[in-house]
Amino acid sequence: MKAIVVDSPGDPEVMHLAEVPDPTPGPGEVLVRARATAVNRADTLQRRGFYPPPPGASEIIGMEVAGGVAALGEGVEGWRPGDRVMALIAGGGYAELVVVPAGQLMPIPAGLSWTDAAAIPEVFLTAHDNLFTRGRLAAGETVLIHGGAGGVGTAAIQLAKRAGARVLVTAGSAHKLERCRELGTDAGINHREEDFPTRVRELTGGHGADLVLDVMGASYLARNLDALAVEGRLVIIGLQGGATAEIDLNQMLRRRLTVIATTLRGRPLEQKAEIVGRFVEEALPGFDDGALRPVVDRVLPLAEAAAAHRAMEAGENVGKIVLAVD
Repeated sequence: MKAIVVDSPGDPEVMHLAEVPDPTPGPGEVLVRARATAVNRADTLQRRGFYPPPPGASEIIGMEVAGGVAALGEGVEGWRPGDRVMALIAGGGYAELVVVPAGQLMPIPAGLSWTDAAAIPEVFLTAHDNLFTRGRLAAGETVLIHGGAGGVGTAAIQLAKRAGARVLVTAGSAHKLERCRELGTDAGINHREEDFPTRVRELTGGHGADLVLDVMGASYLARNLDALAVEGRLVIIGLQGGATAEIDLNQMLRRRLTVIATTLRGRPLEQKAEIVGRFVEEALPGFDDGALRPVVDRVLPLAEAAAAHRAMEAGENVGKIVLAVD
């Protein structure tokens, strides 16, 4: 099969299309003939040598796939060759054939193209798990979503609005904030021009955000705590702003704040299957009734993965950059 390979860590140009051996599904696994995959910021980190795949996962970059079931491993039930599926994976997505643990497969909602479906698994599962399971977001609460125009951000906006929450976002341009408003955002904050904790207080009448979904990490930690309401929750899912910062424990004690930090890629298969199962039950119907939709910024051929990475690293995209495999 053809796949994108990385000869050595570096700039996007280190990736190229090559022939590699076909993978074989083991017990409990499914072989998917890929039709599309999508780019995530973690992919760019892996390419640079900073984010290796978990033990046992494919070294090929790519954490999601959409395609048709090609073969079933021993013991797999509930799926048949030819089924249209999308999946969360720990690696191997930039390829023509992908092995997927059966518990991480999801049916593609009717009417969605391969490229639309490939834009769903990683960002919608990440957003759903961290908004509701980790962050305990409830109807009527206010959530602040950093990086609202990114893949996770555009998914989180829609999921939070569908759940009856009030949604505030940060983004770095008027264009990106307008795209967030089109998805249902109640108010946007330009983080290049405004102090977001101050604006959150103004927009909430002094209450603050009940939940903050953060992709920045260290550089936003103190301001995120300032933006939280009493008994607010901060869920950190990215470290674009660094990994180390001081924390004001006195502030946390006085206001009963909670800080949660989590990743999805390295979790055990059983946990990933539970996350997928909850999403299929609670959120997947939203793609059928129109409440949810994948946001695709652009579609490029798999062979142009380097161009896709350059676009993501330049911050050009609103939503997902998808790679068409066929």
